[in-house]
Amino acid sequence: MKLVYSALLFLFFFIGCRTSAPIQDSIPVHETFSVDSKFVGEKRVINVWTPPNYSNSTEKLMVLYMADGGIKEDFPHIANTLSELILSKKIPPMILVGIENTQRRRDLTGSTKIAEDKKIAPFVGGSKEFRSFIKEELFPVINKKYRTTEKKGIIGESLSGLFVTETFLEHPEMFDYYIAFDPSLWWNDHHLVKNAKDDLAKFPQEEKRFWFAGSGTKEISEYTVELDQILKATNLPNVKWNYSPEPKEDHNTIFRATKEKALIWTFGNQ
Repeated sequence: MKLVYSALLFLFFFIGCRTSAPIQDSIPVHETFSVDSKFVGEKRVINVWTPPNYSNSTEKLMVLYMADGGIKEDFPHIANTLSELILSKKIPPMILVGIENTQRRRDLTGSTKIAEDKKIAPFVGGSKEFRSFIKEELFPVINKKYRTTEKKGIIGESLSGLFVTETFLEHPEMFDYYIAFDPSLWWNDHHLVKNAKDDLAKFPQEEKRFWFAGSGTKEISEYTVELDQILKATNLPNVKWNYSPEPKEDHNTIFRATKEKALIWTFGNQ
C-alpha cells in the first residue's frame, strides 16, 4: 500500500493532479463575478459562459458546473468545446459555470483516515463545505442572474472527478448529469468504491446520468473498473451510465482526449 500511495503522491506533485497541457486556449467571451461564501470562508471567483444567441432569446437553459473553472484552468477549453458542439447541434444549448480554485486539494477531497493522503496539501477534506457553497450559495446566484431550468450537471477531472463521483454517490439529488475524467477514487483507501453498493441502494427515483473514464494509470483505473462492475451488478433502471476505459491515455491527457464524447453521450439525446 505504501508503494501505491508513493506513486500517487508523485503523480500529484509532478502533474499537479489535473490536466496541465501546454495548449493555449482562446478565452471566450464570458462574465466574471465573485460570491462571498460563509461555507468556505472566502470570496470565490465565478466565470460564466452563455451559448451563442443567449442574449437574443428568452429560452431557459440547463447549467453545467465545473470546479477547475478559472480562466487559467479548464474553463476556456470546455467553454470552446461546448460552443462547437452546440453550433453543430450535437448537444443542446447550456450555460457553463466555472468555479476558480483557491485551495483545490482542500475543496475537492472528502475526509480521509489515510496519513499518506494528508501529505498532498496542508488542508484536505473540505468537500462537504465546498458542496454546501455550490448548493446553498452559488445555485441561487446563478438562478437569479441567468435564465435557467432545474436541470444541472457537473464535470471534472482527477480530484475534481473525485468530487463529481462523491457527489453522484452520496448526494445524487444535487445534479442530473455527472461527468468524471480519471477520478481519484483511491482517496481514503478507495472509500467511495467500497461503499458504492450501499450508496446506490439509497438512490432517488429520478433519472441520473453518469459518464466516467479511466486512463492507463493503474492506480486509478483499477478503481474505475471496479466502480463500472458495481454499476453493472446494481443495474438501477433510473441510472444511465457509461464507463469509457482509455488505456492509451495518461492522467494528464484524458480530459482533452475524451471531453467531446463525454459531452455528446451525456447531453446529445436530450
